[in-house]
Amino acid sequence: MVKQERAARTRRSLIQAAAEVFAEEGFVPASLGAISKRAGVSNGALHFHFANKSALADAVEEEAAATIRRLTEVARARHGDSLQAVVDATHDLIRCLVQDAVVRGGFELACGVARRTKSPLRAEWQRWVEDSLRRAEGSGSLADGVSWMDAAHVIVAVTAGLEVLGGEDASWLSHQRLTGLWALLLPRLADQQELEALQSGGSQPQASALAPASALLRGPYLHGFPEQ
Repeated sequence: MVKQERAARTRRSLIQAAAEVFAEEGFVPASLGAISKRAGVSNGALHFHFANKSALADAVEEEAAATIRRLTEVARARHGDSLQAVVDATHDLIRCLVQDAVVRGGFELACGVARRTKSPLRAEWQRWVEDSLRRAEGSGSLADGVSWMDAAHVIVAVTAGLEVLGGEDASWLSHQRLTGLWALLLPRLADQQELEALQSGGSQPQASALAPASALLRGPYLHGFPEQ
């Protein structure tokens, strides 16, 4: 049992270290030597857990996708089929990009074309947004004339754009920036009877918005990202 626990810790350390290196350097420049050094393990230990860099990158994306799956489940459990669930999930996603190196590294990998594989991370997010907007339309939460598909395309494009721009300028990942975007979008997307109750800044206090999924989050990763 002790040996298994040690192996599990080593694997987690490697995924964390790989995510940080991928986020900072990109997939192609990142070296296994740099990853093993940051994780504090030998190259042999790295190869025991992962056959190559691509396998390690897959593990980072899979863990990041699991985190996204958890935060979207929390948002839906909190707000059901309303647009507030989508608003909250986008705020939690951006917060994860700031705080969680694995999510950030996963999206960095998703942006790259070097591996030529479909990203499970982007697919996970897009699938949830589309399903949520379809549900919102069914519950009457969308404004007349707004299709769930068009709304989903806008939200996926906005969040993807923030993630990409945030890699160059951290201010794009601020709570205020996303709140302003939702303040512009909600009057066009939401049914007028529900609009007044919607909170463009998210329904949860910033310090504890992801408390139900806290086991998945790591401490702030300080590389110039703004505090939320």
